[in-house]
Amino acid sequence: MVAWPILAAREAGAGRVAAIVSPGRDISAGLPDGVETVAQPEPDGTGGAVRAALPLIAEAETVLVLSGDVPLISTATIAALLEAHQAAQAAATMLTIELDDPGAYGRVVRAADGGVEKVVEAKAAGDADATQLAIREVNAGTYAFDAAPLAVALGGLSNDNAQGEYYLPDVFPAMRAAGLTVAAHLTADLAVTMGINNRVQLAEVETEARRRLLEAHMLAGVTVVDPASTWIDAGVEIGQDARIEPATGLHGATTVGPGSVVGPLTTAIDTEIGTEAVVLRSHVEGARIGDGATVGPFAYLRPGTVMDAGSKAGASVEIKNSHIGKGAKVPHLSYVGDADIGAGANLGAGTITANYDGFTKNRTTVGRDARVGVDTMLIAPVEVGDSAYTGAGAVIKDDVPEGALAVSENAQRNIDGYAADKAAKMREEQDT
Repeated sequence: MVAWPILAAREAGAGRVAAIVSPGRDISAGLPDGVETVAQPEPDGTGGAVRAALPLIAEAETVLVLSGDVPLISTATIAALLEAHQAAQAAATMLTIELDDPGAYGRVVRAADGGVEKVVEAKAAGDADATQLAIREVNAGTYAFDAAPLAVALGGLSNDNAQGEYYLPDVFPAMRAAGLTVAAHLTADLAVTMGINNRVQLAEVETEARRRLLEAHMLAGVTVVDPASTWIDAGVEIGQDARIEPATGLHGATTVGPGSVVGPLTTAIDTEIGTEAVVLRSHVEGARIGDGATVGPFAYLRPGTVMDAGSKAGASVEIKNSHIGKGAKVPHLSYVGDADIGAGANLGAGTITANYDGFTKNRTTVGRDARVGVDTMLIAPVEVGDSAYTGAGAVIKDDVPEGALAVSENAQRNIDGYAADKAAKMREEQDT
């Protein structure tokens, strides 16, 4: 949540960035690189929060103040505020918006010259009178200041109000009294009012963020069949003419190439999906899926999986830390772990790589154009040569030479009358 307005500010040109936090609260894991944190000694309002950063303000020229719980403020809105601040040659410029129902937002009281005289809070009874409550223009909680007059005005803040807090907008009267300009920049972007104070509001903001992300992808040429059931993270990249089917989530650093089809019912995390690939009803994480490759349905690609162009991981296949060569196929019901499968190879249904011996994860190598029969177990470390074959049900413990056929002898023995004998034994047990 806090990272979004920080990234928007940086894209608008912000340099040094600090997050004001409560004492003992470490939110560094959720902050972009290079963001400093400043502790606000006690929760004494927005003015107290900015005052905690006075040492940083003393080293700045222009100070941009954002609310960390309003993540959808855009780079364009911030840039417009900074441009308006510079054009007005103001000591302070606040972002405002007009609302039909201003609720508890602080009302903007303008002076005769159109500048901001003050902001009257409306959070508690007694903060504002009836005339002030009728004002529709409200404080959006985002400001641009010249650093030097801000530092002076912060020193004169009072907490003489209904909530006993230091309100940052209370610096405006002092600035005007000093003959400085306090300006307002009116925006129409309702996102600046979407603050988050509880989990309900968090869900509402996430819904709007998801709508905006999906809209941007669709306008760029991506087909999203059912936006209501599709989740795409902000960092995901999708090429033109890709198709995202319903109930699909694309997360982290995932990329999808042009013309690919992902979903339905697919989750991709930190995965690279090439051009014109298909990933159907599957879970893929930390994988690289090549151009024209097909995955699913019900496949599970775990981290370290690399599928070259035209390869296939079919129904109910699990692959981990393995390289599947160009055009190679693992059609169905197989586990491939810590393996290298050569180009054009085919693994029959039920192929298993027994890669773990209790101490070490060992690798299996299957050569180019090899054919592994159904229900083959490959006991790693082992190598099946180029163009080699294994018979159905084979247990391969030793290397198979190029072009050879490996089979396991397992003689079949039939026991006549077994079913009748078993039924009789069961009746005896029931009688006793």
